Amino acid sequence: MIVTYSGALTEAPRPPTWLSPDAKREWKRVAPVLVQRRHLTQTDLGMVEGFCVAMGRVREIERELQKPGAVLDPRMVRLQDKALSTARQIAAEIGLTPVSRSRPAIVDDDDSEDASDLALR
Repeated sequence: MIVTYSGALTEAPRPPTWLSPDAKREWKRVAPVLVQRRHLTQTDLGMVEGFCVAMGRVREIERELQKPGAVLDPRMVRLQDKALSTARQIAAEIGLTPVSRSRPAIVDDDDSEDASDLALR
């Protein structure tokens, strides 16, 4: 794993081995995008794990609900709804939603111009 001066990872780490297959697929989908945008740091990996677990759970529950002859279990629907809500919250935190991507970005100190002339006097 290579890290830039700002702490951004320059390549996506492999998904944690303990993730479910659905969560691993989600990791492989989003981690490279976050790296490309320079939004992924070592300290963010836990949030990405949480997002992937939640999205994996949404997909796993959906597969169960769509099985032939499956009875719609309200508890499963609530679990899926909670997982989707969690995924949506984390996605907004880590820059995976259109709204979160439209917010002004924080620029690295070495990438920005000297703003000292903007100080109030």
